[in-house]
Amino acid sequence: MYWADQLAKQIIESGKYQPYWVDDAKTPSGQIHIGSLRGVITHDLIYKTLLSVGEKATFSYMIDDHDPMDGLPIYLDEKKYKKYMGQPLNSIPSPEPGYKSYAEYFAKDFIEVFNACGCQPKVIWTSELYRSGKMNKGIRKCLNKASQIRKIYKRISGSEKPDDWYPFQAICQKCGKIGTTKVVNWDGEKVTYQCLPNLVDWAQGCGYKGKISPLSGTGKLPWKVEWAVRWQAVGITVEGAGKDHLSEGGSHDIATAICQEIINYPAPFAFSHEFFLLGGQKMSSSKGLGSSARDMHSLLPPYLLRFLMARPNYSQAIDFDPNGETIPNLFDDYDHCAGQFYKKGEKNRFGRIWQLSQVSAIPKNQPFLPRFREVANYIQLPSMSIYKKFEEIKGKKLTKLEEAILKERVKYAKIWLDGYAPERLVYEVKEKIPEEAKNLTDKQKLYLKAAAQLVKQKKWLPEKLQFKLYELTKKLKIPAQKAFQAIYLSLIGKTHGPKAAWFLLDQDPKFILERFSEVQKLTKEKVAKKYLYKILHQSDLFSIEPGFKSEYPSVTVGVAIIKGVEIKKENRKLNREIADFVRQSTSLMTKEIGNYSEIKSYRRIYKETGVDWHSRRPSPEALLRRIVSEKKLSNINTCVDAYNLIVMKNRVSAGAFNLDKIKFPTVLRFAEKGDKILLLGDKKRTSYNKGEVAYFDQVEGYNIDFNYLDSERTKVTEKTKNLWINTEGVYDIDRGQVEQTLKEVIDIIIKYCGGKLELAGVVK
Repeated sequence: MYWADQLAKQIIESGKYQPYWVDDAKTPSGQIHIGSLRGVITHDLIYKTLLSVGEKATFSYMIDDHDPMDGLPIYLDEKKYKKYMGQPLNSIPSPEPGYKSYAEYFAKDFIEVFNACGCQPKVIWTSELYRSGKMNKGIRKCLNKASQIRKIYKRISGSEKPDDWYPFQAICQKCGKIGTTKVVNWDGEKVTYQCLPNLVDWAQGCGYKGKISPLSGTGKLPWKVEWAVRWQAVGITVEGAGKDHLSEGGSHDIATAICQEIINYPAPFAFSHEFFLLGGQKMSSSKGLGSSARDMHSLLPPYLLRFLMARPNYSQAIDFDPNGETIPNLFDDYDHCAGQFYKKGEKNRFGRIWQLSQVSAIPKNQPFLPRFREVANYIQLPSMSIYKKFEEIKGKKLTKLEEAILKERVKYAKIWLDGYAPERLVYEVKEKIPEEAKNLTDKQKLYLKAAAQLVKQKKWLPEKLQFKLYELTKKLKIPAQKAFQAIYLSLIGKTHGPKAAWFLLDQDPKFILERFSEVQKLTKEKVAKKYLYKILHQSDLFSIEPGFKSEYPSVTVGVAIIKGVEIKKENRKLNREIADFVRQSTSLMTKEIGNYSEIKSYRRIYKETGVDWHSRRPSPEALLRRIVSEKKLSNINTCVDAYNLIVMKNRVSAGAFNLDKIKFPTVLRFAEKGDKILLLGDKKRTSYNKGEVAYFDQVEGYNIDFNYLDSERTKVTEKTKNLWINTEGVYDIDRGQVEQTLKEVIDIIIKYCGGKLELAGVVK
C-alpha cells in the first residue's frame, strides 16, 4: 500500500482526529527553498487520499509572517534591510513594488509554485490569525500558566527558563521590533516588556520599556508554544513536520505537552518527513542556501516536481542533484509509473504514485509519452521535424494532447541541455578532429570512407540514408555499433549521438568528406591499459577450472587475504554511510535495476547454468531490490555490512569468508552430481544442481551461484580474525570493474574492521 494511503487509513481507523483538518506552515524569511515544497505536497497527498476514500477534509497552509526577521538573505541589499532586523516580516517593505510586505512578496511566489503543483490549500496568514482574536484565548492561558510552561521546557528539553520568563514577545511600541523584546511581567491584562539592545546577536533593540495588552496582534507566542495554540485556534487535527521538529525533546514534544497540560486540546496526528537535500546539502531560506522552489519549478514541469516528492516514502530523504542524467531518469520513472497506472490501475503502488502526481485531469486513455532522452537527442538536429519524428515512433499521428506533451518536453529538454546535461550528451561538432578518433580500427576507417561516398551521392531522405548506412555495415562485415561509433567519434568525440543519417545530413557534405578523409590518415595510438592488481598464478590458493574457463572466457575473479581483523556487530559511521546510500537510491526502480549491464551479466550466466534468476537473485540485485521495496537492509556485522555496501554501489558481487575455516586450494567450477553445501542458517546440507557455478575448497562448496548465498561453515562472524575474499565478473563486467570492487571491498573492511592486507590479485 502506498504510504499516503497507509497514513490516511491510520488516521481514520484511530477515530481520534475528526474533523480532518490537515495543515502545514512556513516562515517566508526569504526565497522559499524546494525542501518546503516537499512539506506542502506531502500534506496535500494525505489530504487528497482522505478525500479519495470519501472523507470530508480541509487543507490549510500557514504563512508565519508574524515572525521576526532573524537572518538577512545574501541576495538582499544589506544597507537597505539591516535596519529591519528583528521586525515582524509582515511589517517590512517588499523587495519589489506591488506587495504589501516582505513576507507577502516571498510567500506569494511560493504559493504560486505549490498551486501549480496541484496544491490548493486554504492560506492562513499568522498575523491575521493573531489580529482576528482567534489566538487570544490561548495567549491568556499560556501567560496565566507561565510557570507550568517553564517546567514543561525543563522536563522535556532540559531548557531552564528564568522565573521572569513569559511565553510572549511584544512588538516594541517605539521601534516596531519583536525579536528584541522580553516580557518581564503579566498582570492579567497587560504585559510589561523591555526592548533590549543585546538580547540577540542578529538585531539591536532600542531600550524602550513599555506595557501593552498581549491580545489581537500586539505580539506573538514563542514558536513551540504558538504551534500548540494555533492548532486549537484553527482546529488542526493532522500536521507533520521535518524530522528536526519531531526529534525527542524537540518542538513537537513541547507543543504536545502544552496541548495536554495547558490548553486542553488533543495534539494532532503527527508524522516526521525527511529533508529534501540538494546534492547532499540541507537548504536554508534565510541564508540563501539551496535551490528555491521557484528555481526548481523552472527546471521541471509541475507534475514531475510533484512526482519527485510523491515517489519516495515520506520518511526517506530526497537527495536531488539536477546535473548529469538525473532529470532524464526522473522522466523515465514517471513514464514507467504512467504505464503501470494504465495497465494495473491505482491499486498498483507505482500507478498510485503517478495518479497522485497529476496536476490536471487524467486522460481516459494512455497518451503517447515521448521519451525525454530522445527528445533531447533529436532537438539537437535543426533540420529534423520533432513532431514528425515522434509520429514515426508512435506509428500514427499525435493527438493534440500528445503534441502539447511533446512541446513541453522540448522546452524542458532545452533547459536540461543548456545547463545540466553531461558534456558527453551535448552533441557539438568539433572544429578539429577529436582525440578520440585516433584509435579507430582499419574497418571503422573503411566504413567512414564508404559512408562519405554515400552522403555525396545524392540528396537523401534521412530514413533512406539511415537504411543504407545499416546495409553498409553488413556489406563491410562490421558491427553496426562500431560503425556508427566511428561517425560520432570523428565528429563529436563521443561514442554515440543523434540518429546518424539525420546528424550527417545536418552537416555540410563537403565538411563530412574532408573530415572523414582526414580521420582515415590518422595513426592509431597504442595505449597500455593500467590495472590495479597483477594476475595471480597461485593454484595452491585458487584457480578457475579449465572446463569453466573455456565455457566462460570472460570471467574474472578477484581474491584477497586480510588478517587480524576485529569484527563488531555494528558501527555508527558505517550505518550512516549505508543510510546515506539508501537515501540516495530512493528514486531507484525495479526496472532500472534489471537494466544495469552488471545485473544482466549475472542473470545471463544464471540462465545458462540452469538457475532461475527470478527466484535466486544475484547478490547486487537482491540487495538493491530491498531498497526499492523499502525493506530494511539486514545488519549482519561490520565486515558483511561493509562489503555489501560496495556490492550495491558497484553492482559487482563479492563475498568474504572465514580464512581459518577454508581448506586450500579453492576452485571456481561447475557443480557436479553429489556436490553439497551447508547454506547459511541451515541445519541440513543442500545438493547443488549439476552445472551450477560455485566456489569449492577441499571440504565442499562454500558458495553458490556467484555469491547468491554462502556457507554456514565459512561464514564471517564477530569471532572471525582472518578473511578470504572473492569478487567476480563475467560478460560485460570487465577486469577493471572487478579490480575496483576488490579494492573498495578491501578498503572498507580495513576501515571498519582493521587488519592487514596479505595478498590481492586477479585470476583470469
